[in-house]
Amino acid sequence: MSQFHQKKVAMINDLSGYGRCSLTVAVPILSAMKVQCCPVPTSILSNHTGFPVYFFDDYTAKLPAYLEKWGELGLEFDGIVSGFLGSVEQIRIVEDMIGRFKGPETKVVVDPIMGDNGKKYATYTEPMCEGMRRLVGLGDVVTPNLTEACILTDRPYRREGWTIRELDALAEDIRSLGARSVVITGISQGVYLANYVAEQGREPVICRTKRVGRERPGTGDVFASVVSAAFVRGFPLERAVRLASSFVRDCIRKSEELEIPVENGVCFEELMDRLTRIR
Repeated sequence: MSQFHQKKVAMINDLSGYGRCSLTVAVPILSAMKVQCCPVPTSILSNHTGFPVYFFDDYTAKLPAYLEKWGELGLEFDGIVSGFLGSVEQIRIVEDMIGRFKGPETKVVVDPIMGDNGKKYATYTEPMCEGMRRLVGLGDVVTPNLTEACILTDRPYRREGWTIRELDALAEDIRSLGARSVVITGISQGVYLANYVAEQGREPVICRTKRVGRERPGTGDVFASVVSAAFVRGFPLERAVRLASSFVRDCIRKSEELEIPVENGVCFEELMDRLTRIR
């Protein structure tokens, strides 16, 4: 694919109308970073599921026809990025999509959204975990948090105290599934949060940022969106992760300053001008 055209990414995730997560985060962030975002909606929600009530419409049955039209148009993508997937069938559809639309220069980013704080999400059955391990094997970059890294590798989870050697082994187990590069996020190190970056062909590094504010929904989507856009644009993965980490930190800080309710995620809109200036 020509290096002179605008980069284009197929972004697979749900669409939540309120709450700043998934596609409502990815579309503006990729656009600000000069990447065309082409949504593949896996479901439609009125708001994310952290609120007490929500409308939900599963889009699984419609995805094959949706993607068939893209095939008829002969579309090609510089990147294919997958986020939250709600069933074994959705994972299978994404596997098929990657096989159909991945060209020799297409970069695949898999964010295996499976759990947090040491626990799988209630929707994640063992067949879904197996399916996600297969999907991870197709990724040029995979971005599990520490919980998800442990689920993928059948390792016991603990919140703190991970040594570099243990993180090396954890990342290597994920790469043995087929993934080329691994970013393990959300590693607690006292007053810091760390991301472990194992990029193919480079020595692993730890990227740390100081904790600020409270944990908020959607921060993983913000992080994955910045990483994906930067990686597809050709940035080294370590730089992409550092950009994403600092942006998420500053978005959390700004959200606290503006007293944004936690369930409303982070007000990344206030800092979008930073993303437009990235070179």
